[in-house]
Amino acid sequence: MTNQPHTHEPAVDGQAVRGLPGFAHHYAEVNGIRLHYVAGGSGDPVVLLHGWPFTWLEYRSTMKLLAEAGYRVIAPDLRGSGDSEKPDSGYTKTNVAEDIRQLVEQLGLAEINLVGQDIGMMVAFALAASQPELVKKVVLNEALIPGYGLEDHMDPANGGYSHFALHMQVDLATMLTEGKEAEYLLPLWDLMSVSEDKSWTQELLAAYKAPGAMRGGFQHYGTLLKDVQESRALLGGKKLPMPVLTVNGDHGIPPAQTAASVRRVAEDFQFEQDIAPDSGHTLGEDNPVWYSARLDRFFRS
Repeated sequence: MTNQPHTHEPAVDGQAVRGLPGFAHHYAEVNGIRLHYVAGGSGDPVVLLHGWPFTWLEYRSTMKLLAEAGYRVIAPDLRGSGDSEKPDSGYTKTNVAEDIRQLVEQLGLAEINLVGQDIGMMVAFALAASQPELVKKVVLNEALIPGYGLEDHMDPANGGYSHFALHMQVDLATMLTEGKEAEYLLPLWDLMSVSEDKSWTQELLAAYKAPGAMRGGFQHYGTLLKDVQESRALLGGKKLPMPVLTVNGDHGIPPAQTAASVRRVAEDFQFEQDIAPDSGHTLGEDNPVWYSARLDRFFRS
């Protein structure tokens, strides 16, 4: 891993993406905020929603391959992340989904394929549930859905994931980690990714050292109890009508957890024990060739 420091300079609208030919940075005014996204390629649109602690960069390697396979690829920075605005409120997954809906509308897209990872998976569910006519197919990766199993894994006293307890206390988590971003995030990225090349995380680290970035990330956790209530209300006892796929890394979170959660909300659930080989939580960086091919096969089926 390189130890050379990186500094984060916000991208300029229309600026070409370094190392990603055919892609450019863009901004859109949506839902009261300025949202940054990267887009390129042509064909059926695919929207990629990242998790925490990541930005659009989580999909960098996958985006190139999807564009080569004939897709128009759009990867936003969720509110509070990367070069998107970092407001003090609005982080419920239904509201973040509205950010994405308005972006898609501004881009003139009537129908999309949707991919969500981690926090992005929760947003993808909210968008698919609230706008089923917009989402042709949805891929839900490496997380559980609030209201449909996530809450059972949020309590470390009962065997749940310990980071929820800290991150949901937004002020405390921010106080403890601001100025110590490398000490907190670098070990997490080592845990989440099985790739030996972690050089890409230096660019991520620079993004999370930007003012308000750590707090913006934790805000997505601070709303989870409300997300549980809102997610249950979205479907009204029904299920997602579009085809749904889940993919987990063979070193990611237990795939049975994701599958059990998604099975509760999906009418057409395509679960074939899709385990990305040689992958941790960061499927798109650890094994982009396998991952992009699996997405392509699902979208074309």
